[in-house]
Amino acid sequence: MHAALVPEEAAEFARDWREAMARAAETLDLSEVAEIVESWRLVAQLTAAAGPAAHRAMYRRAAARLAGQEVPHDEPLPRTKARLGL
Repeated sequence: MHAALVPEEAAEFARDWREAMARAAETLDLSEVAEIVESWRLVAQLTAAAGPAAHRAMYRRAAARLAGQEVPHDEPLPRTKARLGL
């Protein structure tokens, strides 16, 4: 799964995974880990199906519609996702 994500999202997944695993180690409850894996699995499937460029473009289109203006093609993905509240 990790390999199917764009690098920026692979870093997000790794952070989310580490945080969920740390909480799971304390609570002995893996349900949050399973939720994290499932949500990122869906992102990985979408990325793999469309390709990295189309995946980034999807975020830009959504942010542009929300803002009512174009999003620069070279805008870093974390900034684009921040526009979307992600």
